[in-house]
Amino acid sequence: MRSQEDVEFVKLLGTSKGFGIAAADPQRWAALTVWRAHPRPIDAFDRIATARVRLTLRPTATRGRWAGREPFTVETGESTQSNGPVLVLTRARLRPTRAITFWRAIRPVAATLSDAKGLLTAFGIGEAPIGFQGTVSIWAGGRQVNAFAYRTAEHAEVVGKAPARRWYAEELFARLEVLEVTGEREVIGWNAGLSPGRA
Repeated sequence: MRSQEDVEFVKLLGTSKGFGIAAADPQRWAALTVWRAHPRPIDAFDRIATARVRLTLRPTATRGRWAGREPFTVETGESTQSNGPVLVLTRARLRPTRAITFWRAIRPVAATLSDAKGLLTAFGIGEAPIGFQGTVSIWAGGRQVNAFAYRTAEHAEVVGKAPARRWYAEELFARLEVLEVTGEREVIGWNAGLSPGRA
């Protein structure tokens, strides 16, 4: 993938069914690709996959870096609002001396996430078993993202502590509009009982 001229950024990621090393799922993998032009299927994945789902996304907000790069670009002049599903991607390279305190701090957040209003799915991602972790969550809309991010006490507490605790050597946060979903949504645990338009 990296050798293709129209691919700007690519990461092969392990996934977990929840959050934390114990929840790792060795049978499910993700490929994050950023294209200069229209995205294409990844034939190598499709040939070996027993099931697959593909999400086409448009960045609406981004800050931070991933491996020293800024992989996403928010197009100037385009609306950053989305009426449909929103994917939130977080990725962090943890400082080794602070990893344990980080994992302890986020347990309450993970516990409240499963009951969050408007959550379609959530799972962990990682480039390595320890220290290079991230999360993917997909929400019915931006309003539900904001409600969890800014009005959930557990999440607000972790966000407030992050600068002082210096957990991250590098971090990235991005919101992306879900433009299209093809394949089997069950692969990522999509909540079939919650339609994107439901509050």
